[in-house]
Amino acid sequence: MQGEDRLAASEEDSIPLIAIHPCEGSLTCTRAGPSMLHLPCPPWAQEPAIPHTPCPLLNHPGPAAGPQHPSSPQTKATEPWDYVFVASRDQSSEQCSRQQQFLEELKRKGFRYKEMEDQHKKYFGILAENEIFLPYCKLLMEPEGPVPRSLPAEKDPTLDTTRIRIIHTFIQNNKTADGETFDDLKKDQVFETGFFLHTVRVGCWDGPGAGPGERKHSLLAEKEEKLKKWAQWRNVFCEQPIDAIRNYFGEKVALYFAWLGWYTYMLVPAAVAGLILFLTGLALFDASQISKEICEAHDIFMCPRGDHHQGNHRLSDTCTFAKLTHLFDNEGTVLFAIFMALWATVFLEVWKRQRARVVQDWHLYGWDEDEEEMMLELINCPQYQPKRYEHSYLRSTVILVLSLLMICLMIGMAHVLVIYRVLVAALFSHWASPSLKEQVTTAVVVSGALVHYVTIVIMTKVNRYVALKLCDYEKPRTFSERESKFTVKFFTLQFFAHFSSLIYIAFILGRINGHPGKSVRLAGLWKLEECHLSGCMMDLFVQMAIIMGLKQTLSNCVEYLGPWLRNKCRRCQHGRVSQDPELRDWQHNYLLGTVNVFSLFDEFMEMMMQYGFTTIFVAAFPLAPLLALFSNLVEIRLDAIKMTWLQQRLVPRKAKDIGTWLQVLETIGVLAVIGNGLVIAFTSEFIPRVVYKYRYGPCRQGAHPAVDCLTGYVNHSLSVFYIKDFEDPLQKEGWETVTECRYRDYRNAQDYNLSEQFWFLLAIRLAFLILFEHVALCIKLIAAWFVPDVPRKVNNDVLSNKFGRVQKKMKYERQKLQRPGGRPASPDSHSPPTASSSKSTAV
Repeated sequence: MQGEDRLAASEEDSIPLIAIHPCEGSLTCTRAGPSMLHLPCPPWAQEPAIPHTPCPLLNHPGPAAGPQHPSSPQTKATEPWDYVFVASRDQSSEQCSRQQQFLEELKRKGFRYKEMEDQHKKYFGILAENEIFLPYCKLLMEPEGPVPRSLPAEKDPTLDTTRIRIIHTFIQNNKTADGETFDDLKKDQVFETGFFLHTVRVGCWDGPGAGPGERKHSLLAEKEEKLKKWAQWRNVFCEQPIDAIRNYFGEKVALYFAWLGWYTYMLVPAAVAGLILFLTGLALFDASQISKEICEAHDIFMCPRGDHHQGNHRLSDTCTFAKLTHLFDNEGTVLFAIFMALWATVFLEVWKRQRARVVQDWHLYGWDEDEEEMMLELINCPQYQPKRYEHSYLRSTVILVLSLLMICLMIGMAHVLVIYRVLVAALFSHWASPSLKEQVTTAVVVSGALVHYVTIVIMTKVNRYVALKLCDYEKPRTFSERESKFTVKFFTLQFFAHFSSLIYIAFILGRINGHPGKSVRLAGLWKLEECHLSGCMMDLFVQMAIIMGLKQTLSNCVEYLGPWLRNKCRRCQHGRVSQDPELRDWQHNYLLGTVNVFSLFDEFMEMMMQYGFTTIFVAAFPLAPLLALFSNLVEIRLDAIKMTWLQQRLVPRKAKDIGTWLQVLETIGVLAVIGNGLVIAFTSEFIPRVVYKYRYGPCRQGAHPAVDCLTGYVNHSLSVFYIKDFEDPLQKEGWETVTECRYRDYRNAQDYNLSEQFWFLLAIRLAFLILFEHVALCIKLIAAWFVPDVPRKVNNDVLSNKFGRVQKKMKYERQKLQRPGGRPASPDSHSPPTASSSKSTAV
């Protein structure tokens, strides 16, 4: 088994991920074939031929080989084409000439092409000959020994994705005599688009080899049958076929769905815990001492909170909101926040184990992208030199300054939302009817959340553009490095775009407003917005609920209905499809939604933002994990249907982990500890309640069974303001029969300065924050230590493979010394593993 693992990994691990850079002026060799294939000759290519097993990619049926009906003969009309170019029929002779130059250059390199037309477009089917893949099989050649035996093609189900990656590399780097690439020709409308063909027949259409009435009788391959079931809504609770996804879409997409499935599974305990906290508050809806005091406070009048709140309002008017606040701001909030910190750690640590187990089964545990890239470049150009690591302090400084400016812009957008809320409150109070004026706060909070959502949608496009420009300026060394740097920059900007408004509501709203009689005003005219009468936790709860609800519902609807409607419109505009099954297949794939390098990246970013909402402010919105759970169950099927039915086929990419996204998840986990600690300490009423219970309340000398320890807390937490101290006479209107009003703060009644209780509470809040974060981080570290990243079985398999390679290498060296000429006894003798054949299990 060890030998098979190594050999299977050797063949699969040698496929490129990035573009090949042609080497001009290098020595080339010519191989015979249907068309002459000119490729750079590595040194070992001139050595005598060594018997070896043929490359499994040769004579492979190709990725576009759809299932054939038993009665349908294989003809030239249904050849398994790999790739299709599409161009308009209305083109100039100069554009047609450039088309032919590009296609002839591909033909010279070993491709065949076929042209077909319909009433609107011209289609060029591309098929790669076997000689295309010879250098990639030679990649595993050892200078001192024979090629390791490969798995038979029927035992290696990843050959379809391997073939697509190789063909995609050739197409992207193909150049005409004028140096024009495919991207250049697309910009000039020489070609409209290009795509790989889907082979899973899950739509209402007929592919090659299935005539009218025959499609429903076709036998699908096993992997295609699994993908067909996977991309159906009725299988929303079924297990995902990760191996089948990998064999069709590549490792990168398969790891995304594996991670998303594990994340959804782990949301179950978090959702249950949050639901229990919420139901506990619901069961005690009428039992809270604080809610009782608020509902019975008919003789306590609250000070006006803004210019739109003239006249007196009793504290008892907020009875319902006080009860609702108790649903999520109660004694269990702290325990739930600590539980979520532990949950985030366990989720990541167990995912690392899952990932290690999966990639070990795929023989990619020690796969190295840089090493593979260098070997590939050396095959194409023997004089190739890898791009060296560089660092420019000037360039880094510029990037840092520009990034900080963008972050400041994100924070400025939060201030714009503050101004919007203030202006809307003023306008609403001026123009609304008297009955609606009582709902000003609700209208401001809801409309502010909607505006925040629209701002997020707009800034996402701006942030992507800026992050790309910053990456281009940084000049990353490889494609994977560019992707990693772009991920960090884009996520940072997106984080501030999504959470700046929530940070303002949680920690700033209502704390810089001054006090009645001396309020802070915007431009000296409009009074700043204050928290809801029941506290800022209610504002934060509403903001979280609206944003998460919109992102989980509206975004998913747009994500699904957008491509579906576009496909319907394109089909209506295109008209009747061809009767030829092969052209009908090309037309169907052309009418599907286009894909790009951001297709999978956008899915990851969406999940990262959701993970942030689920963890960072979960203390204020304990139902966030439940909403995320329902959303993810839909998201998995939605992405499956979109990738399989509604979009053109993604170009498979090899990967052994989710890359930089893992570091993003770990960063969010740390931010969640800090964020929830700040929410409990400064936004929630938890600390004031605890301090009152043991310092000021009736239980400060000991518990009394007949008295609730929070009796009198409401009166204690409200400061007094005398009506006579209002500077504006208009503010005294309606208060003729009242001498004082109350407001939420800890200030002296004489001079309205901050009281001693405020400073004592501030010290306790800071002490709690430090204690909470240290306890939560310690729990995270202990959990990370307790749960190993790599399962024992994977470590033992890696150890066995290492030992087997050492044994074979020593045996090979002994045989080499015993034989004249320095070669083993026969080609069947064991050969020492090289970097390419051992990297699949090297740690």
